[in-house]
Amino acid sequence: MRLDDIDREHILRSEEIEFEYFRSSGPGGQNVNKVATAVRLRFDVARARWLPEDVKARLARLAGSRMTERGELLVEAQRFRTQESNREDAVERLIRLIVRAWHRPPMRIPTRPTAGSEERRLDSKKRRGRTKRERSAGRNPEA
Repeated sequence: MRLDDIDREHILRSEEIEFEYFRSSGPGGQNVNKVATAVRLRFDVARARWLPEDVKARLARLAGSRMTERGELLVEAQRFRTQESNREDAVERLIRLIVRAWHRPPMRIPTRPTAGSEERRLDSKKRRGRTKRERSAGRNPEA
């Protein structure tokens, strides 16, 4: 899935999303202490029926501390001076997270060490053992 494949209008109309507005700590000029321009987007991942379970799990892992115990993903946006710009920024960041979660990471195929690396490892162990043996052989037990 690509960024262009997600229908923004569907996400904005869905009942899983909620916007909350508060005063921004960022730029705003004279309005910074009067107008609630910052946006907190709440996306209810648990109720999103259109997301497959594996995507929900990856989304929760990607979100980290932004995921609440109730299964809501919080995205805060306060980079811009207008509420609408911050709202669009929050939606864009949510979509990017969903797209990242949609891609399944490739399975790791375990490999065996090469014969040369195995040989080098054993040689270094033998050298280290020999060094320790030589140190203990030269000890004076009466000291």
